Amino acid sequence: MKIMVAIKRVVDYAVKIRVKPDKTGVETTNVKMSMNPFCEIALEEAIRVRESGRAAEVIIVSMGPQQCVDTLRTGLAMGADRGIHVETRETLFPLSVAKLLKALIDVEKPELLIMGKQAIDDDFNQTGQMVAGLLNWPQGTFASKVVLDKEKQAVTVDREVDGGLETLCLDLPAVITTDLRLNQPRYATLPNIMKAKSKVIKKYTPDELSVQIKSDLEIVQVTEPPKRKAGVLVSSVDELIDKLKNEAHVV
Repeated sequence: MKIMVAIKRVVDYAVKIRVKPDKTGVETTNVKMSMNPFCEIALEEAIRVRESGRAAEVIIVSMGPQQCVDTLRTGLAMGADRGIHVETRETLFPLSVAKLLKALIDVEKPELLIMGKQAIDDDFNQTGQMVAGLLNWPQGTFASKVVLDKEKQAVTVDREVDGGLETLCLDLPAVITTDLRLNQPRYATLPNIMKAKSKVIKKYTPDELSVQIKSDLEIVQVTEPPKRKAGVLVSSVDELIDKLKNEAHVV
């Protein structure tokens, strides 16, 4: 059984984001980049399934410029078996990513696709649902627990919903998107980092996968959120209620 994991290279979560002067996006030049945290969780879950003997291979996929290879090497050092890089300089929106993933799945034939529920750079939370729709596969989104039953060729997913937990049983092949509470990703050890340098990374282009990249969204302007006003001290409950009613739009 193969598991495919999609990983994305994003601005590191600890970096203070700066908007470009022309307001076309955020500054990425000379900025620390890393693997999307939700993708780390997806990869950790795939590796745990393989280590339990319920899968034979974990394949990681990243899409974007040449620098994505560094992110793939990180994933290989964590324990993935091999990597695939779809190289493109085009801006990739969820539908394009979903089409590329579908094309790769048609080539690799994995039984399970695991990916983060969203990326911290754009927060779309759409790609997993779109690729499941394109493949006509069942999907379990926001997974907080995953149990694979190899004999029944099914996977049970606990997912967090507004009312608590929902449990889904999906026939394989399936798509799973991961939530924060699914697991704690491991750190790559030095020996594994060295081994990752010799692991295979196969390259494709969108043209080789017969996928046309086109922008279905237009970014008009990127601006920073308004700065919060400083708090004020009030001398009485009556003054607090007055401010809440007249300044905070509380009725």
